[in-house]
Amino acid sequence: MISLVFQKIGCRTLNFFQEFGEVVQLLIEVIKSIPRLFKRRKLFFYQLEHIGVNSIPLVLIIATFTGAVAAWQAAYQLKGIAPLSFLGSATSRSIITELGPVLTAIVIAGRVGASIAAELGSMKVTEQIDALETMGINPVGYLATPRVMASIIMMPILVIFADAISIIGAYFISNFFLGISFNVFFLSVQRYFLFGDFIFGILKGVLFGGVTALLGCHIGFRTTGGAEGVGLSTIRSFVISSAMILILDYILWTLLF
Repeated sequence: MISLVFQKIGCRTLNFFQEFGEVVQLLIEVIKSIPRLFKRRKLFFYQLEHIGVNSIPLVLIIATFTGAVAAWQAAYQLKGIAPLSFLGSATSRSIITELGPVLTAIVIAGRVGASIAAELGSMKVTEQIDALETMGINPVGYLATPRVMASIIMMPILVIFADAISIIGAYFISNFFLGISFNVFFLSVQRYFLFGDFIFGILKGVLFGGVTALLGCHIGFRTTGGAEGVGLSTIRSFVISSAMILILDYILWTLLF
């Protein structure tokens, strides 16, 4: 019984390191194919639109309510400790460094990462990827690189957009329900704003976007089992991407602060 337990642990450990190596190998191939991205600029621009522009309505909704919740939470924590005039700085710093990048990345993991896994998984089980290789087309350069690079570029832009909308949402809650004026709220934001916090949030966006797309491509390329396999790959992509976003978030806080 004990030997079976250790055997399963060993198999899971070996599978983890094997898959980790495959992801690293995919990343290396993506980097190598970046110089040829210009030749496939139509695919790249399409992915920019799909990942970035088409995600704006969803990010808008999430960011608005993120800012509203952040304002209520900050007001609750400041109650009896500090005046509400600090509400602008408290909400803006938490949004810029944490809530904006992380929540936006998780939403994009659900919308884009799962979509990438489903698209590539469908191509894999229907042998379209094998057909590309038969025609001498590198599937990584043709399918993965435009998606990964578009995600790396568009995720920070979406994070900036989410930060701005969240702060505006926090202001409206502060103004209508807590009686904090425009000048008091944004003067607090300006007084305690640190450019390093903004850069930190952008860095998170770059890493989260790259990881989400890379994992989506990796899981899509490894899909087997027909339609059921595509469904499992879609779920697996979202779950693993979300977990990696939170793990990377913790690692970045540990390393940089």
